[in-house]
Amino acid sequence: MREKVIEQKFREAVKIHGGLALKFTSPGFDGMPDRLVLLPNGKIAFVEVKTTGEKPRPLQLARHRLLRKLGFKVYILDDTDQIGGIIDEIQSP
Repeated sequence: MREKVIEQKFREAVKIHGGLALKFTSPGFDGMPDRLVLLPNGKIAFVEVKTTGEKPRPLQLARHRLLRKLGFKVYILDDTDQIGGIIDEIQSP
């Protein structure tokens, strides 16, 4: 499935859960995940959206490790079947 379609379905699902899935850009700091997810009760995560079967580039993986080291949740989404599980994990304590 194409990245654009997965990303659209993800944004819609986050909205249904009362949150925002904002396009995230960081000029001068390449490799950051595509979406900053903000859910009720102060839940925050980053989501890298990929075409089904596509893997993140090495720089993206390095940014994911950095964000996780800082205590943030980071997910790679490449299939619409993962959307519910990712949202559930972000909402969990």
